[in-house]
Amino acid sequence: MLSRRALLRAAALLPASAPVLASGTAFAAVPDLAPPPPVNRALFAPHEQRFAPYLVTLAPMVNDMADSGFFAGGWWRTPAATFNARVQEHVFTLAWFYANPRPWNPYAGDTDLLAALDAALGHYLSLQHSDGSFPEYSRNEHGLAPTGFGLGYLAKTLRMLRSAGVLPARQAQMATALRTAMTWFLNPGNRTVWQEPLHYANQTASGLAGAAFALKHDPDPALATSLTEAFARIAATGVSPAGFFHEERGHDMNYNFEVMLPELADAYHHNPDPNLVDMARAFTGFLSYNLLREPDGSGYMVNVAPSTRTSARWYDEVRPDPDRTALNWTFTRQVPLLSAFMTAREDLAEARAAWAASTDPVAPLAKQDTSPRILTHGLNGERFPSRRQRAAAIANLPYLRSHDFVELRRDGGQDFLYVRKPGLYLGGYFGNRASRSRTGLTFLWHPEAGTIICGLNDNNHACWSTVFPGQMPDSNGSLPATYFRGAPGGGTEWTGGSAPAAFGIRYGNANVTTDVLVTRRTIRRTVTANAPATEQIPLVLQPGDVLTFTDGTQAAFGGSTTATADGFDVRRGGTTIRFRWGTPLQATVAAGSVRYFRDGARRFHALRIPHQGTFDLKVIVG
Repeated sequence: MLSRRALLRAAALLPASAPVLASGTAFAAVPDLAPPPPVNRALFAPHEQRFAPYLVTLAPMVNDMADSGFFAGGWWRTPAATFNARVQEHVFTLAWFYANPRPWNPYAGDTDLLAALDAALGHYLSLQHSDGSFPEYSRNEHGLAPTGFGLGYLAKTLRMLRSAGVLPARQAQMATALRTAMTWFLNPGNRTVWQEPLHYANQTASGLAGAAFALKHDPDPALATSLTEAFARIAATGVSPAGFFHEERGHDMNYNFEVMLPELADAYHHNPDPNLVDMARAFTGFLSYNLLREPDGSGYMVNVAPSTRTSARWYDEVRPDPDRTALNWTFTRQVPLLSAFMTAREDLAEARAAWAASTDPVAPLAKQDTSPRILTHGLNGERFPSRRQRAAAIANLPYLRSHDFVELRRDGGQDFLYVRKPGLYLGGYFGNRASRSRTGLTFLWHPEAGTIICGLNDNNHACWSTVFPGQMPDSNGSLPATYFRGAPGGGTEWTGGSAPAAFGIRYGNANVTTDVLVTRRTIRRTVTANAPATEQIPLVLQPGDVLTFTDGTQAAFGGSTTATADGFDVRRGGTTIRFRWGTPLQATVAAGSVRYFRDGARRFHALRIPHQGTFDLKVIVG
């Protein structure tokens, strides 16, 4: 008599039954998957090293599955509920390991894995509504994100099943599901997907990438026409006049650079529509003002204060696998400046050689940190820029190419301001505050010292602000601004054109007005508030910095130091940044928990100076 597991293995090779019921009723138990043998790193091709953590995570993930095919266990996306179609996106992961023989892959052709995949697909497809959409946050939701991302995962999973020649009935179901989903998604009258401007452009882009893949392998002239129209539509509605991609009433670095741009790249691989290149070029221009290159080669600090949804704070110089931005190499030939923000191919090769030589066990992925996009984007090959190409692009960054400009980009009542002078680069974000963002001045960068000040978003203790009692910063609200040729209120209003020798900004709300005057090596910030307040300055300090108050008190990196002084100095190498406020006040510099870059050496410190409502600060760069 055959064992239950033998019967399950035999059943997995037969045409699929109908999907499991939406209630979760299962037709058969999902078999357990045996763990892999110890991973031999040397067996992995360099570009497939990204699969190693997924290899050792696969069995725990499959063994947590419910018999219904639901990916239980909380491995991917929240809520971890049976109605959330996004939880099921790991069908691609299972399909890849089943369909791709490799010396290091013990799961190729594994019938237990195929049975689990069949069950997972059954549950996934059972969630689709009759109009083609999928739910995420409730069973009756017709969701943009689950349908958009699902198009890509289902299309690529279908491709794997076809290459392996298995589950023919399930293949037919998936092909039908994809056509129905594309019909819903590409409809210009569908306001869940298409708004003006888009609310979550990355989610719309994901569906276009999935449709491009699906239609490449299953052509449909009518849907292909709809896709071409959709590319033009997303170019018109998804890109801000300022250059970023629309996310929740503004810009978000993480979603723009790590999700949206790679999704456009994925789409371009399968349908090289010129609108996609135009979008990549527009965003790269915006990106080039907002990633702050550290002169010591650590990487880029992020002007994160304007981000509305997430808090990407830095990008390392070398980003080995897994790198969510990796597929952005797709556009580097058409948009050479984008190479500045990619890992150089020689550096990536060195990192991968070091990974292969390591004798450490490969660690499994933590729950939720298991994005299948890391794997799907690996299907498109690689063409990273060389060190030489990258260096040429870096030299062409606006604030490295020019030493004197004012760049003002506007959209939706929000101002994104960038002021370059020979001794400094200053950023600001003014107007209507959106979601987690923080308004006001946002960063100060020096050509030799790098980033000195960098405000955070979603944090009232780490924005460059006037802070009222109860830790209420003016930056946690809208701050309309006016710009001047010369001192605010004294010079003529600046409405564009060449950079004046002295550039002024006046911004504020009902409680406080702030005037800023920027000259070659000095920023003067004058605050007039209607009540006592605190000047708060978010410093980015390094362990070798020498920190001194003007009364002689030495401040400790990583600690908290208070002094009564009229100023504070940061000496970094041969550069000294001087903060002067004219009259002795009790001031504190204190470390926070936020650290930067992979090594964590740089650290956030807040400089706070309480005052009676008027405050005159000069920042002098040496």
